[in-house]
Amino acid sequence: MKNYIYVIVCIFIASNIAFAEGSRHIYAPVQGYVPDETTAIKIAEAIWLPLYGKNIYSRKPFIAKLNGESWVVTGSLPIHMIGGVPVIEISKKIGEILRVSHGK
Repeated sequence: MKNYIYVIVCIFIASNIAFAEGSRHIYAPVQGYVPDETTAIKIAEAIWLPLYGKNIYSRKPFIAKLNGESWVVTGSLPIHMIGGVPVIEISKKIGEILRVSHGK
């Protein structure tokens, strides 16, 4: 009987430790991981730079707009300039990159 109680106690302790370890690192901000325009633009730059190079900075200012549950960040073109701009869509809640493209 003592061995049975000992095993039950050990299982209980181990399961509590495993649960605590698994849940310790879960944090979800109420406003999402991408709460504002500034954060969305910084993420966009980090993704665009290795893909399109420093030329993306000629497409400033970058504009971020919340579209439902995702941020859509686009570059800008001066008036009368022909060309494309980088575009990215980022999940506000989890920060997932949903779409990346660049117009022609």
